[in-house]
Amino acid sequence: MEGAQMEDFRIEECENDNNTHEDSQMGESEQNNKHMEVAPALISVHPTRNSVAVAVGSDLRVFNLLEDCAVILVDEAGGASHNDSIRGIKYGANGKLFVSAGDDKLVKVWSTESCCCIATVCSEKRVSAVAISNDGLHVCFADKFGVVWVVDLPGVDETQAPLDKKAVPLLAHYCSIITSLEFSPDGHFIISADRDFKIRVTVFPKKPLDGAHEVQSFCLGHTEFVSCLAFICTPDSPQGILVSGGGDSTVRMWDIISGSLLDTCAVGAKAQFESDTTEGNCSTVTDICTIPACTLIAVAIQSLRGIMLLSCDLSSRTLSVMKVVSIIGENFVPTSLGSSISGGLLWMVTGASKLRGSDVSSLSRVKVISGFEKSSPNASEQEPAVLVDSEIPGGAKLLEKLQGSISVDEKVFLAAADAVKTAMCNLLIKKQYSDEKREFRKRTRNDRKSKH
Repeated sequence: MEGAQMEDFRIEECENDNNTHEDSQMGESEQNNKHMEVAPALISVHPTRNSVAVAVGSDLRVFNLLEDCAVILVDEAGGASHNDSIRGIKYGANGKLFVSAGDDKLVKVWSTESCCCIATVCSEKRVSAVAISNDGLHVCFADKFGVVWVVDLPGVDETQAPLDKKAVPLLAHYCSIITSLEFSPDGHFIISADRDFKIRVTVFPKKPLDGAHEVQSFCLGHTEFVSCLAFICTPDSPQGILVSGGGDSTVRMWDIISGSLLDTCAVGAKAQFESDTTEGNCSTVTDICTIPACTLIAVAIQSLRGIMLLSCDLSSRTLSVMKVVSIIGENFVPTSLGSSISGGLLWMVTGASKLRGSDVSSLSRVKVISGFEKSSPNASEQEPAVLVDSEIPGGAKLLEKLQGSISVDEKVFLAAADAVKTAMCNLLIKKQYSDEKREFRKRTRNDRKSKH
């Protein structure tokens, strides 16, 4: 695929009058979602649960759990932290750094201690995924053309004004949107997943600025786009066991050294049964999150009002559905999941930005599931329970900060879930265009590299 052809897979499908006939065949609601770049709400939890961050649209909201107060982020550049939808947020493994990036082509590195932006990186293209090396010395991000970039952080002084750092290319998936980036638990590998069903395991070099040229393996087996990655940490596997979710309604487990597929768990049928729906495309795995205190994997699935818990048998290296934890009485379909190495809690968020017809430009709802304490290592003894709002750490103050308000109309969240589903399909499912239409799209693209 040529680089410019990547435009065929952008969410934004605004066309001119040449496409009036094609657009007239769509329903009004479908056109609205198609024309708006709906971005799902994201959540990330500090590794020792010092704080929780939520991104919805261009809003970056952080709550300090230790001091029980909202965090005011300081960016010396002035104005908002981001000017367009945020597509990736992540805490570093040591908890000292936090990174955010998105459609405004800015990658911002934040100190979790001072809450200040300590470095800003300009990307040539919109950013689709982010990761921080385990030692905190490098930030990696992927753009929508399939290139992974790396920035070095040594020498960054948070007491000074934020630095404008320059990124260099690390590796590439050659014009395939990268959907997820993760470092292995031992920090030796960087794993990248893409829209073309591939997972690439690359040796993270000692000198990343010179590029990453050693591919350890490819994990091949998904039959649709790969949407998310996570690691199960085990004492006998320092590199961890990789799990992935995708548009083929499966969660798969991998040996990253050999690229071997260890097991596949088909979650689609169970999700459709629990959600009482017959829609054929509603079982995409939107996010997965491993629970550090045990061998459970939380799975968020489109149209499932709650999460599915999978159990991982480390001895046989197999996956199985343990149970579904439903959100009773609410239209809560999680768009992102997060957990920490302490606390025994699973954090979830649902919501979207730029939702047409809503009075709120960026809405989100946060929920927490308890019952994953280390005192109960046996997965069969876990009794996960959805906490009521008053039981959530931080209570009303946290919800007001992370959600933007204490309560939001339930009907809005159903619309948000449908809009996120449509946006994901528009972004990640391949489309076929005629040569004439492709040439028109190339001429009218609006993300060409700016000339300085």
